[in-house]
Amino acid sequence: MVKDLSVTLSGVRLDNPVIPASGTFGFGQEFTPYYDINILGSLSFKGTTREARFGNPTPRIAECPAGMLNSVGLQNPGVEHVLQDELPRLRSIFHKPIIANISGFSVEDYVYAVERLTEAEQVAILEINISCPNVHGGGMAFGTSCEAAAAITAAVKKVATKPVYIKLSPNVTDIVSIARACEDAGADGLSLINTLLGMRIDLQRRRPVLANVMGGYSGPGVFPVAVRMVYQVTGAVKIPVIGMGGVTTARDVIEMMMAGARAVQVGAANLVNPTACRDIIEALPGEMEKLHIDRLSDIQRI
Repeated sequence: MVKDLSVTLSGVRLDNPVIPASGTFGFGQEFTPYYDINILGSLSFKGTTREARFGNPTPRIAECPAGMLNSVGLQNPGVEHVLQDELPRLRSIFHKPIIANISGFSVEDYVYAVERLTEAEQVAILEINISCPNVHGGGMAFGTSCEAAAAITAAVKKVATKPVYIKLSPNVTDIVSIARACEDAGADGLSLINTLLGMRIDLQRRRPVLANVMGGYSGPGVFPVAVRMVYQVTGAVKIPVIGMGGVTTARDVIEMMMAGARAVQVGAANLVNPTACRDIIEALPGEMEKLHIDRLSDIQRI
């Protein structure tokens, strides 16, 4: 029997649940020499802010067991350049709905970028990264406070014409309460988890490896944490969840969906193996056969 890999997110049908995570796939161009990226379910393009950002000083990548640290600092060309240059080029090579990942440092930043990107024809879902520091709130990330997360959600929902998914930070004591706050404020869905905060020290030079001292830890080492948080959140909210964090195999995708995710993003694996997403998609039917699954959409949260 032919396996059905299709899933639906807020009325948006995807051929399969595999989506490259924002920040690990650029705007798709870099991966076209390796395979036809139209095999993907969708893609979440590089996090975009109101103004162009150079990012953090180097070094901003550090290897570590079972993953990596990054402190790129939201380097991106700004929303106007993305609309005028990156999205037309992406549309020429990728012919499916895409996810716009949006970041900001104030409510006004988020609203502006959402107003601009919600009009882009190919954009089907707006993914709002609330792990950014709130410059008007003492530098604390929006995603660490129920009140701040709800405020961002409500503000962008007022101007969005596409489904709004809030991307949650795991660097909190109670991710469930923040997920509920976003749902109550009108979020159409959630994405989780973002990276865990980590640090490495250069023993010879006796100083942090990263110029920014700390960075986001991603890779296979965070997978059990991500599964746990997805399971907790999907048990507490009614809106769909995109799960991510350390996904590297087809079995990981199915495990994440058994934790309650409707779709799955693949992040750091793309930086290790440029064909990671393709390999996962091609392996899914075989793993479904082993597990007696005919349709991925039939997977129930355990």
